[in-house]
Amino acid sequence: MDAYLAVVAKREVREYTNRPVPEDVLTKVLEAGRAAGSAKNSQPWRFIVLKDRQHRHDLSSAMMAPRNLDRCAVAIAVVLLNERQRFDAGRVAQNMMVTAWALGVGSCPNSVRPDEHDRMRQDLRVPADAAIATIITLGYPAPGQPHPRPKADPEKIVAKLNRLSLEELVHRERFTG
Repeated sequence: MDAYLAVVAKREVREYTNRPVPEDVLTKVLEAGRAAGSAKNSQPWRFIVLKDRQHRHDLSSAMMAPRNLDRCAVAIAVVLLNERQRFDAGRVAQNMMVTAWALGVGSCPNSVRPDEHDRMRQDLRVPADAAIATIITLGYPAPGQPHPRPKADPEKIVAKLNRLSLEELVHRERFTG
């Protein structure tokens, strides 16, 4: 799948099959995160891979959407060592999710509930001065969920997007309201 198609076609997947994500696919997703750019190449992130089903189940109640973590094949917690660099965490997460999509794997970014952040941090042994930026759930899409289509026409996908038009979003030289 080419990069443009992967970016415009990527959709969130919240229900997964029981099929495990192979280690080589997981490694490519992690490498895509590692390859993300960061301010002054500071690389302010670390990744915690969550493969154990019971562990994910135990952590799921701390999530805004518990089912996503409970039912995925694997998850990756993106830990940010410097909270001021949240933009870099977003770059990492998007790299990982678009790569997963291009490899046929669905994903969804997930937030830890604010009142559960400390418990999650303790369970994952994340340092007190670090933050869990997101937990990306991964797995092969269940029937009825969006799924990657490597032969799709990106222009047809863009035409159907429920997004503001470029005319509404893009300004030339100066913001015009």
